[in-house]
Amino acid sequence: MALKLADKQAIVADVSQAVANASSAVAADYRGLSVTEMTDMRRRARDAGVYVRVVRNTLARRVVEDTDFACMKDALVGPLLLAFSYEEPGAAAKLIRDFAKDHDKLEVKVLAMGGQLLEASQLNALASLPTRDEAIAQLMSVMTAPITQLARTLSETYATVVRAVHAVAEQKQAN
Repeated sequence: MALKLADKQAIVADVSQAVANASSAVAADYRGLSVTEMTDMRRRARDAGVYVRVVRNTLARRVVEDTDFACMKDALVGPLLLAFSYEEPGAAAKLIRDFAKDHDKLEVKVLAMGGQLLEASQLNALASLPTRDEAIAQLMSVMTAPITQLARTLSETYATVVRAVHAVAEQKQAN
């Protein structure tokens, strides 16, 4: 079905807005998935805060031009599903990875993050990135570990003296 110029401009504007706010992108070949499966994936994407869209490659190339995802431009070949993560860089990769476990027809073609093109084999690495809250928790545990260890070391010195005095007191009471 041929799109009119106004329709193409609307698609480019809509996807451009998503790309401008995205932190990572995944392009996957969706051939062989049923309408029900695609609907299920779109529902999961909404729940995960991921923007998913099937766009013609010529329009997709125009959208990613002059953005952090311009590195994907040459890889946009064939029928592709584009997924963009907003808040969590690994959200789109997690969505595609988890969906591909149950649907072997979904095949990742290209990943991009921070202006770098990643190979499809790096999907698991991108999907396993910690969320913002997990990263903050890890950072806080690393920051508090030396202070906690110092406090334990300092209190152990006093505890040793107290135990020694208590042992001497018990020994004198026994005699």
